[in-house]
Amino acid sequence: MITVYNAVCQANQCNYNYPTDRKMANIKEILAQNLKENRRKLGITQPILAERAGLSTHYLGMIEIGRNFPTADVLERLANALEINSNELFSVAVSPERAIEDLQQAVLENLDQAIERSLDKAFNKRCNGCPSAIKKNRKSKIKNKGN
Repeated sequence: MITVYNAVCQANQCNYNYPTDRKMANIKEILAQNLKENRRKLGITQPILAERAGLSTHYLGMIEIGRNFPTADVLERLANALEINSNELFSVAVSPERAIEDLQQAVLENLDQAIERSLDKAFNKRCNGCPSAIKKNRKSKIKNKGN
């Protein structure tokens, strides 16, 4: 069964895009995002999580913005405080909303390309005897369409 995320990736030939901007995320960004998401799912604040994990609030904040990277011991304490397995701190998952947005964008881009190809075919078929200046004008209009 094909998932929405797989469909998006097949349409875009993508690697994993996380958290934003079509760039490959580094491990600090993945950890930071997962810490925030799991903390918010539990409905706890940074100070509460820091206390549960035996960390300073400042240090936790630095991890959550990707400035610091914790030791294995700290990772384990954070996972326990968040009531998750430590490997979940590094899981890479796309939200359904993001996957749908990516899929919609890919479909629209592919649709635009298909329409342009069809218009070009129809134009060239109807304008076989047209002077090259008209054909050149059509191509420049297509290129400038996005501006």
